[in-house]
Amino acid sequence: MIQEFFSLQPTHNSHRWFLPVTREITTGPPDKLFLFGGVGLGAAIAAMERTLGRPAIWATAQYVSFARLGSVVDFDVRVLNAGNNLTQARVVAHIHDREILVVSAALGQRQGPSDQWLTARPAPPPDDCPQVLHWRRDESPLASRLEKRLIEGRFPDGQPVSGRGATGQLRLWVRSTENVPVSAPFLAVVADFAVEATTHALGRYAGGNSLDNTIRFGPIVATEWLLCDLEIEALHCGVTHTTMKIFSETGILMATASQSLILRHHTADGESQPPGWATRA
Repeated sequence: MIQEFFSLQPTHNSHRWFLPVTREITTGPPDKLFLFGGVGLGAAIAAMERTLGRPAIWATAQYVSFARLGSVVDFDVRVLNAGNNLTQARVVAHIHDREILVVSAALGQRQGPSDQWLTARPAPPPDDCPQVLHWRRDESPLASRLEKRLIEGRFPDGQPVSGRGATGQLRLWVRSTENVPVSAPFLAVVADFAVEATTHALGRYAGGNSLDNTIRFGPIVATEWLLCDLEIEALHCGVTHTTMKIFSETGILMATASQSLILRHHTADGESQPPGWATRA
């Protein structure tokens, strides 16, 4: 049986799935844990792929509300247009009559060439890169299931990269600590960590609540580590706009993602740099 990152369950209705919000797929303060946004998008993608039998090409989520620990989220798949090769679909994720997120997507595939023009810059192997831990000492339950290694960037009290001063660019190696295979839903989970570029750019502990998340897929291949190239493009009126490119270890561009987040500043219990946070030039 293939290991999955979350337990999306079928129902008697082939177009409805449900996801119990258990601790290992949540984030947030220990007393206010809620479903991680990337898991919501990933579960919606999985629901569409399983219902329609077609791979996701792109998907975009609008986040409307929170799903707290212990709740159960229903994912209703709606087909908007089905062609010979491509399907346009939508998922409404809700708890009873309260919408949590809405996801629009296209799925399918056609015969044609495959190539890429965006390439990954050279990076040292993961074992040569320092580990990056969550800013909160008790770690978010979901973040502890992923290992992150710093290729290039800084965190609070670190030094700027290559003498350029504060920059919005950050590069990480990321992998599942549970040997979860790479898939479109898993890449959607990883893409939601684009928020990490906020701390890097501002030089202080910061994050955000996602307003949206869009992901577009290239060829998805087996790889242990993901090379994630993150960038904060702009910050305006309390909202940050970020992007992420996700490559395989061999440099195959598997996904590009973008999102907007409501900026949140965090503290670290009076400590300027908790253990595990690092700087790499």
